[in-house]
Amino acid sequence: MKTVITIALWLLSIFFAYQIYNSVMEPIEFDKVKKERYSKVIDKLKDIRDAQIAHRRVIGEFAKDFPSLIQFIDTAQFTITQQRDSSFMEYDKVYRIDMEREVKIIDTLGFVSVKDSLFGDDSYKNLATVPYGQNNEKFEMEASTIDANGFKAPVFEVKVDKSVILYDQPKDLLAKEKSAISVEEVNGPEIIVGSLTKVSTSANWPPYYDTEKE
Repeated sequence: MKTVITIALWLLSIFFAYQIYNSVMEPIEFDKVKKERYSKVIDKLKDIRDAQIAHRRVIGEFAKDFPSLIQFIDTAQFTITQQRDSSFMEYDKVYRIDMEREVKIIDTLGFVSVKDSLFGDDSYKNLATVPYGQNNEKFEMEASTIDANGFKAPVFEVKVDKSVILYDQPKDLLAKEKSAISVEEVNGPEIIVGSLTKVSTSANWPPYYDTEKE
């Protein structure tokens, strides 16, 4: 009987030791996985933002969906320009003399494809796909216009739920992550770039994800 009790106590000790170890290591491993996956997702969101900014620069508005954005990248070109100062003489009817007028002249130097300028390869064709998504999930993207001090301003937003990226992680840690509010964390349940309510191309991730590779 004494032997049975001793074995039971040893088993309980091992169990509790494992539970303590797991309670310490599980959040550490979660944080490691989270940062690794977030980095890949955020890199792609940055690419999407760059492509959307290029779309607005060339077309005048943001793309409403990924097929149109990808087609734009595939075919569009940036115009390369150079601005220079110039002047000319013009007769002034008030002073009744020739007066010098200064002007800005913009010269077109050439064109460069958006694809080569932003990507250089065919990686943009998978812009919509969320890295680490278990079921080939896509980013949610929407574009619209809002009133900004009397002007119609184009806006866009791209987002993905954290649960798509961390689908295989402990549910309690995922729930805590989705409610995170901190300057050092990606706040809220989603990773987002852009906004549909204000003129902004900012994102909700902390500076860490912009400087970690530098």
